[in-house]
Amino acid sequence: MQPAQMYDRAITVFSPDGRLFQVEYAREAVKRGTTTVGLKFSDGVVLIVDKRITSQLVDPASIEKIFKLDDHVGCATSGLVADARVLVDRARTDAQMNRVTYDEYIEVETLVKKICDFKQTYTQYGGVRPFGTALLLAGRDSSGVHLYETDPSGALMSYRATAIGAGRAQVMEIFESDYRENVSRDDAIQLGLKALYRATEGKLNASALEIGLVTKTEDFRKLTAEEIKAHADRAVPQG
Repeated sequence: MQPAQMYDRAITVFSPDGRLFQVEYAREAVKRGTTTVGLKFSDGVVLIVDKRITSQLVDPASIEKIFKLDDHVGCATSGLVADARVLVDRARTDAQMNRVTYDEYIEVETLVKKICDFKQTYTQYGGVRPFGTALLLAGRDSSGVHLYETDPSGALMSYRATAIGAGRAQVMEIFESDYRENVSRDDAIQLGLKALYRATEGKLNASALEIGLVTKTEDFRKLTAEEIKAHADRAVPQG
């Protein structure tokens, strides 16, 4: 039998136990990324990202982790941001092509599947590598509001509440115990910030947060710095 090292040099080679090591390495890149959470609330979905600023010399506004893909859908990323930008550009193109061709917004699930199909091709051909990023997509369409998680392998899953990146285990533990369906928008944001506070070991910084949301009646938008600070002040214990 070939040594294990022989199976992690090419994306197209399965190991004897059916693993693609390069895909697993891409997942590790996501696990090292910033903590990103998404939650459904009574009439929408919220995405929250801790941008994890490592130096006070960095301008937080220069780091973007939440992106608007179309009026009705946006995404948050964890992992390699440069890889995420490629997927964001691809998703925006797919969304615009649907509007030009059919004169209507693309269904959220259709857009997620297109992104995942594109990601999957990068696990199948030689000379390429998987995208080292995972995305949470939040959007609305004719069937309601949706929250999807995508994986570097091209897999997708729909969630009521989920997290990606570093600290995922701590966040999911809180969601499993505290999340309830049909919570209000503010309560969902507070729960997301509470989970981030736990995952970052109390190092939550309002200036390093991004929050995006979409509802059944409102387009996807990112909250202003003032709105984020107001929510963070409520979520972070004082004193």
